[in-house]
Amino acid sequence: MRSISLAHLTVLDAGPLDLIDAGAAGGFDAIGLRIVPPLPGDTIVPVVGDIPLQRRIKERLAATGIRILDIEAIWLSPQTAVDDLEPALDVGAELGARHVLTVGFDVESARLLDNFGRLCTLANARGLRPMLEFIPYATIADLGSAHELLRQAAPRDAGLLVDALHLSRSGGSPADIAGYDPGLFSYIHLCDAPAARPPASGFRAEARAERLYPGLGELWLDAFLDAFAPDTPVGVEAPSTAFASCSPMERARRAGDATRQLLARNAAARP
Repeated sequence: MRSISLAHLTVLDAGPLDLIDAGAAGGFDAIGLRIVPPLPGDTIVPVVGDIPLQRRIKERLAATGIRILDIEAIWLSPQTAVDDLEPALDVGAELGARHVLTVGFDVESARLLDNFGRLCTLANARGLRPMLEFIPYATIADLGSAHELLRQAAPRDAGLLVDALHLSRSGGSPADIAGYDPGLFSYIHLCDAPAARPPASGFRAEARAERLYPGLGELWLDAFLDAFAPDTPVGVEAPSTAFASCSPMERARRAGDATRQLLARNAAARP
Protein backbone atom coordinates (compact mmCIF):
# COMPACT_ATOMS: atom_id res chain seq x y z
CA MET A 1 0.00 0.00 0.00
CA ARG A 2 1.12 3.57 -0.63
CA SER A 3 2.79 5.45 2.20
CA ILE A 4 0.60 8.17 3.72
CA SER A 5 1.51 11.53 5.22
CA LEU A 6 -0.53 13.73 7.53
CA ALA A 7 -0.59 17.23 6.05
CA HIS A 8 -0.40 19.93 8.71
CA LEU A 9 -3.57 21.65 7.47
CA THR A 10 -5.59 18.59 8.52
CA VAL A 11 -4.73 19.33 12.16
CA LEU A 12 -3.52 22.91 11.88
CA ASP A 13 -4.02 23.59 15.58
CA ALA A 14 -1.37 21.00 16.43
CA GLY A 15 2.15 22.21 17.16
CA PRO A 16 5.06 20.33 15.60
CA LEU A 17 5.42 17.78 18.39
CA ASP A 18 1.66 17.19 18.63
CA LEU A 19 1.56 16.83 14.84
CA ILE A 20 4.13 14.06 15.00
CA ASP A 21 2.19 12.33 17.78
CA ALA A 22 -1.04 12.68 15.81
CA GLY A 23 0.62 11.19 12.75
CA ALA A 24 1.80 8.23 14.78
CA ALA A 25 -1.62 7.77 16.40
CA GLY A 26 -3.29 7.82 12.99
CA GLY A 27 -0.95 5.23 11.53
CA PHE A 28 0.72 7.66 9.13
CA ASP A 29 4.22 7.15 7.80
CA ALA A 30 5.08 10.83 7.58
CA ILE A 31 3.90 14.37 8.18
CA GLY A 32 3.91 17.66 6.32
CA LEU A 33 5.32 20.31 8.65
CA ARG A 34 4.32 23.95 8.33
CA ILE A 35 7.33 26.12 9.17
CA VAL A 36 6.64 29.09 6.87
CA PRO A 37 3.44 31.19 7.21
CA PRO A 38 1.78 30.98 3.78
CA LEU A 39 0.50 34.56 3.83
CA PRO A 40 0.96 37.60 6.05
CA GLY A 41 -1.23 37.21 9.11
CA ASP A 42 -1.08 33.42 9.12
CA THR A 43 0.31 32.04 12.35
CA ILE A 44 2.56 29.05 12.96
CA VAL A 45 4.58 27.66 15.82
CA PRO A 46 8.05 29.08 15.06
CA VAL A 47 10.53 26.32 14.31
CA VAL A 48 13.16 28.31 12.46
CA GLY A 49 15.58 29.76 15.00
CA ASP A 50 14.37 27.54 17.86
CA ILE A 51 17.22 25.05 18.18
CA PRO A 52 15.79 23.30 21.29
CA LEU A 53 12.49 22.73 19.48
CA GLN A 54 14.29 21.41 16.42
CA ARG A 55 16.15 19.00 18.69
CA ARG A 56 12.87 17.81 20.25
CA ILE A 57 11.34 17.37 16.80
CA LYS A 58 14.23 15.13 15.76
CA GLU A 59 13.91 13.12 18.96
CA ARG A 60 10.16 12.69 18.49
CA LEU A 61 10.59 11.66 14.87
CA ALA A 62 13.14 9.05 15.90
CA ALA A 63 10.94 7.77 18.72
CA THR A 64 7.84 7.40 16.55
CA GLY A 65 9.41 6.37 13.25
CA ILE A 66 7.61 9.24 11.55
CA ARG A 67 9.49 11.15 8.84
CA ILE A 68 8.87 14.57 7.28
CA LEU A 69 7.62 14.33 3.71
CA ASP A 70 7.52 18.06 3.08
CA ILE A 71 7.87 21.46 4.68
CA GLU A 72 5.32 24.12 3.83
CA ALA A 73 4.00 26.47 2.72
CA ILE A 74 5.90 28.99 0.64
CA TRP A 75 3.44 31.23 -1.18
CA LEU A 76 5.41 33.27 -3.68
CA SER A 77 3.67 36.64 -3.36
CA PRO A 78 4.78 40.15 -4.45
CA GLN A 79 6.28 40.61 -0.98
CA THR A 80 8.32 37.40 -0.98
CA ALA A 81 12.05 37.83 -0.50
CA VAL A 82 13.31 34.42 -1.52
CA ASP A 83 16.74 34.78 0.04
CA ASP A 84 15.06 35.33 3.42
CA LEU A 85 13.72 31.77 3.15
CA GLU A 86 17.17 30.20 3.35
CA PRO A 87 16.94 29.55 7.12
CA ALA A 88 13.62 27.72 6.60
CA LEU A 89 15.15 25.60 3.85
CA ASP A 90 18.11 24.86 6.09
CA VAL A 91 15.78 23.68 8.86
CA GLY A 92 13.78 21.55 6.44
CA ALA A 93 16.92 19.81 5.24
CA GLU A 94 18.21 19.42 8.79
CA LEU A 95 14.96 17.75 9.85
CA GLY A 96 15.11 15.32 6.94
CA ALA A 97 12.36 16.72 4.75
CA ARG A 98 12.41 15.70 1.11
CA HIS A 99 10.21 18.35 -0.46
CA VAL A 100 9.16 21.97 -0.03
CA LEU A 101 5.63 22.93 -1.00
CA THR A 102 5.23 26.20 -2.89
CA VAL A 103 2.35 28.12 -4.44
CA GLY A 104 2.36 30.88 -7.08
CA PHE A 105 0.53 33.94 -5.76
CA ASP A 106 1.85 36.87 -7.78
CA VAL A 107 0.19 38.37 -10.86
CA GLU A 108 3.52 39.81 -12.04
CA SER A 109 4.61 36.84 -14.12
CA ALA A 110 8.26 37.85 -14.57
CA ARG A 111 8.75 38.33 -10.84
CA LEU A 112 6.98 35.08 -10.05
CA LEU A 113 9.15 33.22 -12.54
CA ASP A 114 12.31 34.74 -11.10
CA ASN A 115 11.31 33.99 -7.51
CA PHE A 116 10.32 30.43 -8.32
CA GLY A 117 13.58 29.79 -10.15
CA ARG A 118 15.58 31.26 -7.26
CA LEU A 119 13.65 29.16 -4.73
CA CYS A 120 14.34 26.01 -6.75
CA THR A 121 18.07 26.80 -6.86
CA LEU A 122 18.25 27.34 -3.10
CA ALA A 123 16.15 24.26 -2.31
CA ASN A 124 18.04 21.99 -4.71
CA ALA A 125 21.33 23.02 -3.12
CA ARG A 126 19.99 21.58 0.13
CA GLY A 127 18.64 18.35 -1.36
CA LEU A 128 15.03 19.55 -1.33
CA ARG A 129 12.66 19.22 -4.26
CA PRO A 130 10.20 22.12 -4.62
CA MET A 131 6.67 20.95 -5.37
CA LEU A 132 4.56 23.56 -7.12
CA GLU A 133 0.92 23.27 -6.08
CA PHE A 134 -1.81 24.91 -8.13
CA ILE A 135 -4.77 26.33 -6.20
CA PRO A 136 -7.89 27.71 -7.92
CA TYR A 137 -7.88 30.89 -5.84
CA ALA A 138 -4.15 31.55 -6.32
CA THR A 139 -2.40 33.01 -9.37
CA ILE A 140 -1.24 29.59 -10.54
CA ALA A 141 -4.75 28.20 -10.54
CA ASP A 142 -4.68 24.99 -12.59
CA LEU A 143 -2.45 22.15 -13.67
CA GLY A 144 -1.62 23.61 -17.06
CA SER A 145 -0.51 26.92 -15.56
CA ALA A 146 1.64 25.15 -13.00
CA HIS A 147 3.33 23.06 -15.67
CA GLU A 148 3.98 26.14 -17.80
CA LEU A 149 5.69 27.93 -14.91
CA LEU A 150 7.79 24.84 -14.31
CA ARG A 151 8.67 24.66 -18.01
CA GLN A 152 9.74 28.30 -18.13
CA ALA A 153 11.78 28.10 -14.92
CA ALA A 154 13.48 24.86 -16.04
CA PRO A 155 14.84 24.06 -12.56
CA ARG A 156 17.31 21.28 -11.97
CA ASP A 157 14.78 19.42 -9.83
CA ALA A 158 11.17 20.35 -9.10
CA GLY A 159 7.76 18.77 -9.43
CA LEU A 160 4.02 19.38 -9.46
CA LEU A 161 1.75 18.72 -6.51
CA VAL A 162 -1.81 17.78 -7.45
CA ASP A 163 -4.49 18.06 -4.78
CA ALA A 164 -7.69 16.17 -5.57
CA LEU A 165 -9.91 19.03 -4.39
CA HIS A 166 -7.98 21.68 -6.30
CA LEU A 167 -7.99 19.55 -9.45
CA SER A 168 -11.76 19.23 -9.21
CA ARG A 169 -12.46 22.87 -8.39
CA SER A 170 -10.14 24.12 -11.15
CA GLY A 171 -12.26 22.23 -13.68
CA GLY A 172 -9.79 19.40 -14.13
CA SER A 173 -10.13 15.64 -13.92
CA PRO A 174 -7.87 12.62 -13.35
CA ALA A 175 -7.66 12.12 -17.12
CA ASP A 176 -5.60 15.32 -17.33
CA ILE A 177 -2.69 13.70 -15.48
CA ALA A 178 -1.86 11.42 -18.40
CA GLY A 179 -0.53 14.35 -20.39
CA TYR A 180 2.44 14.94 -18.09
CA ASP A 181 5.71 13.25 -17.19
CA PRO A 182 4.96 10.86 -14.28
CA GLY A 183 8.28 11.85 -12.71
CA LEU A 184 6.85 15.28 -11.90
CA PHE A 185 4.52 13.85 -9.26
CA SER A 186 6.59 12.96 -6.19
CA TYR A 187 3.46 12.77 -4.04
CA ILE A 188 -0.19 13.85 -4.16
CA HIS A 189 -2.72 15.43 -1.82
CA LEU A 190 -5.86 13.48 -1.08
CA CYS A 191 -9.21 14.42 0.43
CA ASP A 192 -12.85 14.15 -0.58
CA ALA A 193 -15.73 16.54 -1.20
CA PRO A 194 -19.17 16.74 -2.80
CA ALA A 195 -19.06 16.42 -6.57
CA ALA A 196 -20.83 19.76 -7.06
CA ARG A 197 -18.46 22.70 -7.02
CA PRO A 198 -19.27 25.70 -4.86
CA PRO A 199 -19.13 29.15 -6.45
CA ALA A 200 -15.57 30.38 -6.96
CA SER A 201 -16.01 32.74 -4.03
CA GLY A 202 -16.35 29.67 -1.80
CA PHE A 203 -13.27 27.76 -2.98
CA ARG A 204 -10.95 29.05 -0.26
CA ALA A 205 -13.37 28.42 2.61
CA GLU A 206 -14.05 24.89 1.37
CA ALA A 207 -10.35 24.11 0.94
CA ARG A 208 -9.38 25.36 4.38
CA ALA A 209 -12.21 24.00 6.50
CA GLU A 210 -14.88 21.99 4.69
CA ARG A 211 -13.13 19.00 3.16
CA LEU A 212 -14.14 15.40 3.76
CA TYR A 213 -11.87 12.51 4.64
CA PRO A 214 -10.91 10.33 1.66
CA GLY A 215 -13.68 8.00 0.54
CA LEU A 216 -16.46 9.85 2.36
CA GLY A 217 -17.49 12.14 -0.49
CA GLU A 218 -18.20 12.07 -4.20
CA LEU A 219 -14.92 12.89 -5.93
CA TRP A 220 -13.42 10.46 -8.45
CA LEU A 221 -10.73 9.30 -6.04
CA ASP A 222 -10.22 5.84 -7.54
CA ALA A 223 -9.54 7.34 -10.95
CA PHE A 224 -7.37 9.99 -9.29
CA LEU A 225 -5.22 7.38 -7.55
CA ASP A 226 -5.02 5.29 -10.71
CA ALA A 227 -3.66 8.30 -12.62
CA PHE A 228 -0.39 8.13 -10.66
CA ALA A 229 2.22 5.43 -10.17
CA PRO A 230 1.04 2.84 -7.61
CA ASP A 231 3.83 3.74 -5.17
CA THR A 232 3.18 7.51 -5.20
CA PRO A 233 2.95 8.71 -1.59
CA VAL A 234 -0.31 10.29 -0.45
CA GLY A 235 -0.50 13.40 1.71
CA VAL A 236 -3.87 13.56 3.42
CA GLU A 237 -4.98 17.19 3.51
CA ALA A 238 -8.53 17.23 4.82
CA PRO A 239 -9.32 20.01 7.32
CA SER A 240 -12.93 19.70 8.44
CA THR A 241 -14.98 21.83 10.81
CA ALA A 242 -17.21 18.77 11.31
CA PHE A 243 -14.48 17.33 13.56
CA ALA A 244 -13.18 20.57 15.03
CA SER A 245 -14.15 19.48 18.53
CA CYS A 246 -12.01 16.33 18.26
CA SER A 247 -8.39 16.30 19.36
CA PRO A 248 -5.67 16.31 16.69
CA MET A 249 -4.99 12.66 17.52
CA GLU A 250 -8.64 11.69 17.01
CA ARG A 251 -8.84 13.61 13.74
CA ALA A 252 -5.65 11.92 12.58
CA ARG A 253 -7.06 8.50 13.49
CA ARG A 254 -10.26 9.18 11.55
CA ALA A 255 -8.37 10.53 8.55
CA GLY A 256 -5.88 7.65 8.61
CA ASP A 257 -8.55 4.97 8.89
CA ALA A 258 -10.59 6.45 6.04
CA THR A 259 -7.52 6.77 3.83
CA ARG A 260 -6.33 3.22 4.41
CA GLN A 261 -9.79 1.84 3.65
CA LEU A 262 -9.89 3.77 0.38
CA LEU A 263 -6.37 2.72 -0.60
CA ALA A 264 -7.10 -0.93 0.22
CA ARG A 265 -10.22 -0.90 -1.96
CA ASN A 266 -8.35 0.82 -4.74
CA ALA A 267 -5.44 -1.62 -4.61
CA ALA A 268 -7.79 -4.60 -4.59
CA ALA A 269 -9.50 -3.31 -7.71
CA ARG A 270 -6.30 -2.97 -9.69
CA PRO A 271 -5.71 -5.62 -12.40
